Amino acid sequence: MNSTGISAALEGGAGYRAVQKADEQVLVRQAQAGNRPAFEELVRRYDRDVLRLALNLLRGSEDARDVYQEVFLRAYRNLSRFRFECSFYTWIYRIATNVCLDHLRRKNTRREEQAPESVDVDGAAPDFFDQQTEHRSAANPERHFLGQELGRHIAAALGGLSPRERMVFELKHYEGLKLRVIGDMLGTSEETVKNSLFRATRKLRASLDGVR
Repeated sequence: MNSTGISAALEGGAGYRAVQKADEQVLVRQAQAGNRPAFEELVRRYDRDVLRLALNLLRGSEDARDVYQEVFLRAYRNLSRFRFECSFYTWIYRIATNVCLDHLRRKNTRREEQAPESVDVDGAAPDFFDQQTEHRSAANPERHFLGQELGRHIAAALGGLSPRERMVFELKHYEGLKLRVIGDMLGTSEETVKNSLFRATRKLRASLDGVR
């Protein structure tokens, strides 16, 4: 296809998305038949999305890498069960959210079994809010410090949510997903997701009350 044809395809909107979906289905069927390059192409298409999700939810690069590897390992092992009832994107995200949720629950259990400690941010991946503040205030030490403090308060507040509340909050506000989509990924109703989001928001506001 020449450059004109490519441009026309890109401008085709729904038609182009249909081609993408059909192309993806071909890749999935090839991967299900044992074609490893086809599966590697599927991984290449969604690996950044999965890693970003894990980083946003878990806040630690080492934890995120572990989850990233587990997600695609589970996808590879369960690929034969994919029945094309949803997009491969939704399916891989559903696996990713489940793995992240399991990881958060295990971390909460370990935290409850240990003696209370102060929040230790040494060695942790830079918080999203810290990074954004650094770009704007690197030349202002006071503002930089205040930005780091805000990031720590937010991270601590998120840590006070239940795993499901945090998952819903992050998927909504960091990933920009609709409540119905989040419900599909978590295997629950949109109303349940809405209630979880309401509780998460209320807890965060209470935790961050007075923080400037």
